Amino acid sequence: MFRVTIRGKFKGLDDAGRAAVLATSGAAYTEAGTFTHDAGVTAFTFRCQVPAGPDDGEDEAALGAMAALEAHGHPHEILQLAVTDMRDIKVRRRR
Repeated sequence: MFRVTIRGKFKGLDDAGRAAVLATSGAAYTEAGTFTHDAGVTAFTFRCQVPAGPDDGEDEAALGAMAALEAHGHPHEILQLAVTDMRDIKVRRRR
């Protein structure tokens, strides 16, 4: 499983687009992706969870997240993209 965070800004978002972004707001990582945004809905952070196949790497995860972002259909510009491979995360258990 990969978690991808995309930071960007909207370009020419209309009222219907603003309403759609507000409807998909949230801080959770989901396969469809969620948005957090500034008060004017101009800058955003898009969080997406991408399933990982045995041979998948960060490039495939980034492409999957960008496809999920594109599926929302809002005009945007990507400023920064970060990928976390959850398979590499180690959980330290309390004793």
